[in-house]
Amino acid sequence: MREERSGARDTLESLAAGEIDVDEAESRLAGYVTTESGRFDADRERRRGIPEAVLAEGKRPAEVASLATTALETTGRALVTRTSPEHAAAVQDALADAAPDATVETDETTRTVVAHAAGFEPPALDATVAVVAAGTADAPVAGEAALVAREVGASVDRIADVGVANLDRLLDQIDRIREADVIVVAAGREGALPTVVAGLVAAPVIAVPVSTGYGEGGAGAAALSGALQSCTVLTTVNVDAGFVAGAQAGLIARTIDGA
Repeated sequence: MREERSGARDTLESLAAGEIDVDEAESRLAGYVTTESGRFDADRERRRGIPEAVLAEGKRPAEVASLATTALETTGRALVTRTSPEHAAAVQDALADAAPDATVETDETTRTVVAHAAGFEPPALDATVAVVAAGTADAPVAGEAALVAREVGASVDRIADVGVANLDRLLDQIDRIREADVIVVAAGREGALPTVVAGLVAAPVIAVPVSTGYGEGGAGAAALSGALQSCTVLTTVNVDAGFVAGAQAGLIARTIDGA
């Protein structure tokens, strides 16, 4: 309790001295920052080990840009997911004005924007996450998972186009996959790849059903059902939930690093 009071006093003294602004002070004291676009959870990474992300879907570009700016100012990093080109452009413009020295990485395939403030030191874990994709259509979801695992601090090894339509493609890469500490497997259509991979490795496997395919069982339904019914042991997240899979893999990597 005494340490908490000391921390609060330090924050107030920094605010009074003009060393930090009101948003930064609020983030330190309350764990979140209130903006016109919503409340940003600035304490999530300390509390959960996962950086807070701004989900762009359902928000106006200006709202996403405002939250991304707040994230960068209070945590040194902004992670924005499910962006449209308009969202990404708004974030880039806002950060160019608010933090011209920040590095900004935009990926149209994964629909993500990641920004790091000047001097930001990302975490580094002694653990590797393999992110495996069945085909090119699964790359956006797999890429989102890889990005999140990287931002948590894991080393990421991306392995693409190893779908079960030709098992030789998978067997060609299986030794490489086995070297990872945790494995994320993204697959659509019938979604067989996670089950096959889980039967060949000793590391934990996280299945990500992808909303590819058509007709009966399309839009990820068959892939989700297949993963849930897997006779090999694995964990399954929701359809297209690359962020969740990457975050869960990152948490496992943190535990391995801590051990």
